[in-house]
Amino acid sequence: MKKETFVTLEKLREIEKTYPTPFYLYDEKGIRENARALKEAFAWNPGYKEYFAVKATPNPFLIEILREYGCGCDCSSMTELMLSEAIGVRGGDIMFSSNDTPAEEFVYADKLGAIINLDDYTHIEFLEEAIGHIPETISCRYNPGGVFQISNDIMDNPGDSKYGMTEEQLFDAYRVLMEKGAKRFGLHAFLASNTVTNDYYPMLAKVLFEVAVRLKKETGADIRFINLSGGIGIPYRPDQEPNDIRAIGEGVRRVYEEVLVPAGMGNVDICTELGRFMMGPYGCLVTKAIHKKHIHKEYIGCDACAVNLMRPAMYGAYHHITVMGKEDAPADHVYDVTGSLCENNDKFAIDRALPAIDRGDLLVIHDTGAHGFAMGYNYNGKLKSAELLLKEDGTVKLIRRAETPKDYFATFDCFDHLKGLVL
Repeated sequence: MKKETFVTLEKLREIEKTYPTPFYLYDEKGIRENARALKEAFAWNPGYKEYFAVKATPNPFLIEILREYGCGCDCSSMTELMLSEAIGVRGGDIMFSSNDTPAEEFVYADKLGAIINLDDYTHIEFLEEAIGHIPETISCRYNPGGVFQISNDIMDNPGDSKYGMTEEQLFDAYRVLMEKGAKRFGLHAFLASNTVTNDYYPMLAKVLFEVAVRLKKETGADIRFINLSGGIGIPYRPDQEPNDIRAIGEGVRRVYEEVLVPAGMGNVDICTELGRFMMGPYGCLVTKAIHKKHIHKEYIGCDACAVNLMRPAMYGAYHHITVMGKEDAPADHVYDVTGSLCENNDKFAIDRALPAIDRGDLLVIHDTGAHGFAMGYNYNGKLKSAELLLKEDGTVKLIRRAETPKDYFATFDCFDHLKGLVL
């Protein structure tokens, strides 16, 4: 089976005349269509808001597109907060969901007026010491423990997760926060990652809605929003069916009316903090085959490597590969598709059936628009690639230049012998 690319070989050949491979390419048309669909899926909830998970694709040009559809920013670090502020995102448009949080990051989030989502019960005292007060609007992250499953399929294991509070801690946290001046509350949980099923969000919503009803009843807390977090996945493999965001939104609506409305909580806002779903399918890594190696296996060496996309090396994650111009050719060759790092796990594909690949062929590695470029690093002195936006009118815009050796050596400005390097 194959996946369709959002760019043609002819367009890629035109692009590489200006921007050499490897590079990331994002599809503006697809991003906009998806953002509209999400907004429509939750339009039944007047206060609905998507807080885009900045960690997934921290590029201001792309985030600004999402801002046109009312999206805020979900931040987890100082620099993500700084990036959000730089593009004019402040106050309730920022959800600060972090863990093991340094005091200075709480201070900065409070300065921006961000909604702080506390990961741990002990962070109440820590936050108060850091900023000198407890915000009037605050959220807490819940971890129910155990395993989370849909039907007979185990989706994930919250009990092994480092995030969130136990139920007992959660109820105590609300009481303590109210005593310290909190007036409006949010509730948050993340129970499974990259689920490719329309049932996950409605089931998560039911868990959170029922906890919210009990929280209000037992603590008297004014719960203003419930954050369903992320977890809606994408079909990395071509034989997987994509999620139907409208069916997901409708499923959440039914549970909302079943659980919250009868409890007198029909004014609670729904929030999400999607990253992979928002950007994953609308970005690709474009790389060139530069070597062929014939030893115990057949290898194709690319000019990209795990510093450009580490998910296959780190997780064994599958990313589909299209050999451009050979989409209809038989996949009658079996290759390991590799990069040049001095690590044997630097492979984009292992034993992958593909058409015959020649040096100079362009390969599109699919579904890298989230947690792709963002997870890059500089091992072996490798440099990060450029990011480009394929605009709706067919033009291409540079939205992040490629790193240079000067960037790599910039933090060695205290080492005199490097100051004179000609870069």
